[in-house]
Amino acid sequence: MKSLLKRIREGNAVLLMDCHTHTGFSPDGAGTVEQLCARAAKIQLSVLTVTEHVEMNRFFTQPHYNVTPRNEWEVFDHAAVLEQSLEAVSVRKTEAVQQGVTLLCGMEMGQPNSDFGLSESVGKDERLDFIIASLHELLDQPDFFCLDYQKESLDRLLELYFRQLYDICRWGKFDVLGHLTYPLRYIEGEAGLSVDLMPFEEIIRACFRCLIDQGKGIELNTSGLRQKYGMTFPTPELLKIYREMGGEILTFGSDAHCDTDLGKGIAQGIQIAKAVGFTSGCYFVKHQPVFVTLP
Repeated sequence: MKSLLKRIREGNAVLLMDCHTHTGFSPDGAGTVEQLCARAAKIQLSVLTVTEHVEMNRFFTQPHYNVTPRNEWEVFDHAAVLEQSLEAVSVRKTEAVQQGVTLLCGMEMGQPNSDFGLSESVGKDERLDFIIASLHELLDQPDFFCLDYQKESLDRLLELYFRQLYDICRWGKFDVLGHLTYPLRYIEGEAGLSVDLMPFEEIIRACFRCLIDQGKGIELNTSGLRQKYGMTFPTPELLKIYREMGGEILTFGSDAHCDTDLGKGIAQGIQIAKAVGFTSGCYFVKHQPVFVTLP
């Protein structure tokens, strides 16, 4: 940790951190932890946290749920995904340090509201440094990626999204809330439909208040910058509201699903964070935030 801070003070670190990344362990990812580490060293990424998808509504094998997958993305046995990831990352931490990279164990906990008790239990694994809580799909519905937005009521979908997100924020057994406004990746980015978030500002503020009061944070997810959506999750406007409400805990994540996307958008995300008033970002070690001054 001291060497990391020294590199940043001396201006040698091109990128501070990438706290949201995936490999082939995730159903929609590719590559290996070794490839991520090699890429991190090449682009001078100081902190790398691997956060594979662990969908809590499909944590066990398919027979446990006695359901038929609705699409090819509904993969079961995320317990195995988590175990494989934690093992692969844990054994490479020392090697990563030799490459100049601080490698950390994380997970992207999808739909923890499907079973808060199970989610809390899984999150207690002592190998974990970091937990992102995400909502990729509404309870009993497919991922937002799979919906036909020409046939959906956008107001109803977003109302349900933010209400379920609020339930997750109140639960609070995680470190940061992942990619707030995730549905807009597909509603605005892919379907090309415009959305007014003003009707949802009150509940978004309620989510922020829950997080801040519990000492939790949000991530600035930069994946939208390289996608059709063209913006971060959340938008700079919502990030500014979070900061003005007293939000201090902010991580940066590319949401890379392969090593070539590692770190993409992070530099731009840092500039966005600075523009709305942040002077530091953080990464997590054993669920404790480590704050680093933004360059």
